[in-house]
Amino acid sequence: MIAFSDLRTAAYCPRKLYYARKGDRDPPPDVAERRALAFRYDELVDAPDAAFAGLPTDVPPERYRRNLRRARDRFDDWPALVDPPRRDVRLSGKDCRGVAHKVIEDPPRPSLVSPGSPPEEGVWHPHAVHAVAAAKALAWERERPVETALVEYPAYGTVREVRLTTRKKAAYRRTLRAVESLDGPPPRLENRDKCNPCEYSDECGVSTRTLRSLLS
Repeated sequence: MIAFSDLRTAAYCPRKLYYARKGDRDPPPDVAERRALAFRYDELVDAPDAAFAGLPTDVPPERYRRNLRRARDRFDDWPALVDPPRRDVRLSGKDCRGVAHKVIEDPPRPSLVSPGSPPEEGVWHPHAVHAVAAAKALAWERERPVETALVEYPAYGTVREVRLTTRKKAAYRRTLRAVESLDGPPPRLENRDKCNPCEYSDECGVSTRTLRSLLS
């Protein structure tokens, strides 16, 4: 049974997953603080600027409130997103298992909370793969289709929907096969934009721009 987090990491870079499995995989302390914001939307959507002092938000209060209001207007199940009936739910599907930070009902769908930043549109590819895995696991447990999932970026007050399209499900299956076949370090990526911020770049041996500048 493959963990959601392994799928997400492999969708970013299979080689990163190889090195992550060998080391300490505990999340940094600030991850919990950022994820906690996902349970304070109702408090923050109309909060004054002063209420944001000391919070781990990454955009000004005005923009944060605007992002939350956009989500409130877009999603019919906003009340359940703000106060979910089930939190930190362990899901176990046919192939994958892991935690959905929220499970929303009628219709059921999982919501995953990311401590990072959102792209301009949609969600990052690793998050889309993670969302499909969680939706499939929920569908397996409920014995009914789950067609959508949510990904939240609470440090920005942003909530995005992920539809389980044919393309996204195919990407999930490719990543699943990559994880299942992982028994040694996969080939290095040529995408230096991914390699530069990776915490395993030294172990991996990839020549990032930062490393090259130090050697020049």
